[in-house]
Amino acid sequence: MEILAKRLKALREGRRIYQREMAEQLGLSFRGYQGYETNQTEPKLATLIAIADYYNVSIDYLVGRTDDPGMN
Repeated sequence: MEILAKRLKALREGRRIYQREMAEQLGLSFRGYQGYETNQTEPKLATLIAIADYYNVSIDYLVGRTDDPGMN
């Protein structure tokens, strides 16, 4: 899902952290996380929830169902 990859990268860069740091934060391998940002793989639901919680955004925002990042 291309929108997910773009939003993950934008959120991470907005916090000025590296992919490796984000992977560690989520308990993933570097390559595993990198795959999400390059649109090569998609995260499982539990990982998607963890990412949304980390950035304090909704899953709907991450996957492009809304442009409002807020949690409703």
